[in-house]
Amino acid sequence: MTAPATPTAVDAPLLIELLTVAQRRLARDLTARLEAEGCTLDQWRVMRALTDDAGRSMGDLAQALLIPQASLSRLVDALTEAGWVYRRQDEHDRRRITAHLSRRGHTRLARLDALAAAHDDAVRTACGTTDPGPLLRHLTGT
Repeated sequence: MTAPATPTAVDAPLLIELLTVAQRRLARDLTARLEAEGCTLDQWRVMRALTDDAGRSMGDLAQALLIPQASLSRLVDALTEAGWVYRRQDEHDRRRITAHLSRRGHTRLARLDALAAAHDDAVRTACGTTDPGPLLRHLTGT
């Protein structure tokens, strides 16, 4: 009869564990700041993805933001209802609908981006760095 396997002690958490905890804490804190302004984290992300004024299809947005299509549709519906985003039929392909940031959305996004930048600055200061460092550049591919 063999002895049951015993779990091995882990001396230190793996990088993926540390990054996951860090991401969740950062997102939680930024979410609280954005929600105080009446916006969700994902709504803010959608608005940021629309800043180039070219418009993006729902499929492009879903893929770029890693948000399921159905969830993205609900997000864009809410943003449209608030007047921050509008939809338009594509000039070249009338079957394609693109989302665009409205003038009101640009104004709103400037305020939200300022909150996010202040949050980012506070985190960087707390970490003692203004440079995201080689690890983050490697992880993001930039």
